[in-house]
Amino acid sequence: MSDEQSTPASGRPPRQSRGGLTSTGARKAASKSNRSRAREFALQALYQHLVGGNDVEAIDRFTRDLSGFHKADSVHYDALLRGCINSQVDLDALIAPKLDRTMAEISPIEHASMWIGVYEFQHCPDVPWRVVLNECIELAKEFGGTDGHKYVNAVLNGLAPTLRAAEVEHDRAGKGSAPAQPAAAKADTATDAAADAATDAAADDAADQAAG
Repeated sequence: MSDEQSTPASGRPPRQSRGGLTSTGARKAASKSNRSRAREFALQALYQHLVGGNDVEAIDRFTRDLSGFHKADSVHYDALLRGCINSQVDLDALIAPKLDRTMAEISPIEHASMWIGVYEFQHCPDVPWRVVLNECIELAKEFGGTDGHKYVNAVLNGLAPTLRAAEVEHDRAGKGSAPAQPAAAKADTATDAAADAATDAAADDAADQAAG
């Protein structure tokens, strides 16, 4: 089947209500930065890849036609979509040792959220590690199952000390002030400032999840 004839399987993942906060406490749409929106569209595109195995170009065309895409950071979306698909074997190699089940048992939403998190840990040093973590938790809250965000949190929290070693050590030690951030990172941080406390609270859930 040609790309022109191909329609990505399942369209997009199920999502919860966007009015105010979702039932899981995910952020309302009005508070999201263009990078947050880019991650959402990248998640939907990666979901199509994981579920339907469609060609990346067909997925990209379909996703860019979705309502609201013009509000997203298209450059960041493109980097996440193509970067995750091109490096999926390497991403899975990092994720798999942190799992307590097989990769096949991971939901596509959790899987894609972890891909995005690991990719940003590795390739987006301008985005603070806590922002990456929180953004992926938010994705899993809004698009995934009830407790999927706890599993995403557990895995990414387990990888952060390796992939962002100096930053995590500095942050957790609480030494001095954080280095100046580029404008793009400031936009992400401003969007997620209110949710950072939730990330810390979710770390306790991560510990329980990993222990279980």
